[in-house]
Amino acid sequence: QVQLVESGGGLVQAGGSLRLSCAASGDTTCISAIGWFRQAPGKEREFVAAMRWSSAYTNYGDFVKGRFTMSGDNAKNTVFLQMNSLKPEDTAVYYCAAGSPGDISISTLYDFWGQGTQVTVSS
Repeated sequence: QVQLVESGGGLVQAGGSLRLSCAASGDTTCISAIGWFRQAPGKEREFVAAMRWSSAYTNYGDFVKGRFTMSGDNAKNTVFLQMNSLKPEDTAVYYCAAGSPGDISISTLYDFWGQGTQVTVSS
């Protein structure tokens, strides 16, 4: 069993920055990757970023590449998502997920999910 807790969401103006955190606890030895996904009301869940835990390999969604950066602290079992140059269309609930997916960008391949943190970007 793995528990994930997101934090760091909030309200920012367009062009601003926000840093999200995802802390993992429980039996984290079964985790090979952690990903970030977002979902706005009435829209499909969207891949944001993900990282392979052992190699620190990262991948980003097309709409956030160049603006968002994912990093991890292995000692604390925590990952971060630094979001810069935020746009109103980035408004969504952001979720972290953990598991052992072959393709780290596919949400259905993850086993554990956090409760999400709200990010709202005003214009």
